[in-house]
Parts: sequence; structure tokens; C-alpha cells
Amino acid sequence: MFEIWETSEPARLISDAGSLKVALEKVDTMCRLRHDQAVAHVGEAGDGYHFEIRDRAGKPLARLSYVPDTSRAYQSVVVEEMRGDD
Repeated sequence: MFEIWETSEPARLISDAGSLKVALEKVDTMCRLRHDQAVAHVGEAGDGYHFEIRDRAGKPLARLSYVPDTSRAYQSVVVEEMRGDD
């Protein structure tokens, strides 16, 4: 079991996931949402967004900082090697 946190102030639990692959997909979805919001000028990105994937004990396993680049279409923050697809 993994937890996905947005650690920008204030930190908040976004979701949980049964596998690391699903957790990565959820983080990617949140980044896409933040990109779409930035393009629509909804909210403020400030210094960007910060996410963590934590294990069941709350220990951070992965961190990602994301700053939307509205000059181009969204590109996934999860590279194929991270997905584990063969």
C-alpha cells in the first residue's frame, strides 16, 4: 500500500494505491491536472507543486517537484522505465 501526498503547504493526502505503478500514475494525473489549471489560469503555481509517494509506515519513497510549463502541451512526468512496462 502506498500513499500519495501533495506536500505543498499545507500538506494533504491525495490518494492511496495498491502498487507503485498505480501510485506513479496518480502522481502523473495530478501533474496533468495542475498543468491544465495553469493553462486555464486557475489557482497559482507559485514555486510549483510537490508530491511524495509514501509507504504504509509514512516513509517517503519518492519525491517529485513539478512546475507547469504552459508554453507546451503536457508531457508525462513518469518515464517508461519508471512504469516498469516491458
